[in-house]
Amino acid sequence: MPIFSRNRRLGVQSCLVNLINGHCPDLNLNQWIGNRRDESRVPLSIAILVVPVEDGRPQVEDHFPTVTREFSTTGVSIILDRPRPLDKVILVFRLESELVHLQGQARHLSPMGAGFHYLGIELHETVHPGDLPELNRLIL
Repeated sequence: MPIFSRNRRLGVQSCLVNLINGHCPDLNLNQWIGNRRDESRVPLSIAILVVPVEDGRPQVEDHFPTVTREFSTTGVSIILDRPRPLDKVILVFRLESELVHLQGQARHLSPMGAGFHYLGIELHETVHPGDLPELNRLIL
């Protein structure tokens, strides 16, 4: 893995740790960070926005709100009210008084029942809103 990819993942992991710490202060994050993907998940439901990405550009007009289901050190699963054809996305989280934008790749879509699905997303990098000014229109 190239060094820049590793640095991007560390930025994502730092955002996830800050986000989870803000909502689950009693969680021992030192144990959580070192675990493999299948060993540790944090069940946490928070409101987010999902922005589909097509041809490398965010489709801001197609964004929609949802909630998270759980977090891992490399990603998040979100609840969908129907199966959606998502591949790449930007997820918008509120972290204290700021919005955080994380870009990721959809990995799996699983039914939950009653028409709901959860989508697992591997997060790759943080997105600076100055790089994609169209994200500044979003309100969460």
